[in-house]
Amino acid sequence: MSKAIIMALVTVVIWGSGFAGIRAGLQGGYSPGHLVLIRYSVASTVFILYALWPGVKFQLPKKEDLARILFLGWIGISVYHIGVTFGEQTVSAGTAGMLIGSSPIFTAIIAMFVLKERLEMRGWLGLVIGFIGIFLITIGTAESSFAISKDVFLILIAAIATSIFFVYQKPLFKKYRPIELTAYFTWAGTLPFFIFSPGLMDSLQNATMEAHLATIYVGIFPAAIAYVTWAIALSLGNASSISSILYIEPVIAIITSWLWLQEWPSTLSLVGGLVAISGVIVVNGIRLPRRTTVKKEHNI
Repeated sequence: MSKAIIMALVTVVIWGSGFAGIRAGLQGGYSPGHLVLIRYSVASTVFILYALWPGVKFQLPKKEDLARILFLGWIGISVYHIGVTFGEQTVSAGTAGMLIGSSPIFTAIIAMFVLKERLEMRGWLGLVIGFIGIFLITIGTAESSFAISKDVFLILIAAIATSIFFVYQKPLFKKYRPIELTAYFTWAGTLPFFIFSPGLMDSLQNATMEAHLATIYVGIFPAAIAYVTWAIALSLGNASSISSILYIEPVIAIITSWLWLQEWPSTLSLVGGLVAISGVIVVNGIRLPRRTTVKKEHNI
């Protein structure tokens, strides 16, 4: 097994476990706003330490790129993680993983308009299959409570946000290394989270030890280290082959939530997840090869 595949597998396991980590933090006493603030304060600190590490050279953002970096940080980090974290108040970790796993469906649609990519008829069929899967997941979640519909909607907003993020960041990879961009996006995306500062000390004092450890975990590993291992994987292997490994991320999310939280998605949601991922595979497999191929990626 190549080093690239190993790094990609490590990434998928860490990202997949992030959904359960978020749920553990929420169930242990953290409010969603305080959780994302602490989590990304930890992640930002990790990248600061990395940037200051002896021998590490970080290219400063060019003036003309600052607005794009700030915007993408707010979309890909702030909007995405607010959607996922607030959504997971009632949506199980495994179900959230399946919904986020459908994000390439939205990426394909956005890429058609932004990157002028085309879909064959079977590609359109893949989109239809994917949206049927999303609908089944949503209905399967709503079986237990009508209030869950709002939280599913938040997670779908997060899926759309991450799709926009991955399409519009492509030009920046011609100028910066992936680890540099990840650090800049993380720092930019952390800033809006400080609106959740009021009452933070109460959460820190009232949350359980498991919640503290889970929040630190999702800050260090899914939000920081996994991006490093993903960057290594992409730098060593074929991007399309490496990205295909991400199709197993929802499976990791389901297994991790079962082992960690004893949560299991409803049967209908599981069926919807299989249908949605099938649609994702069809979309990515049928799209015509062009120089502007979009890489599928996640930001848990």
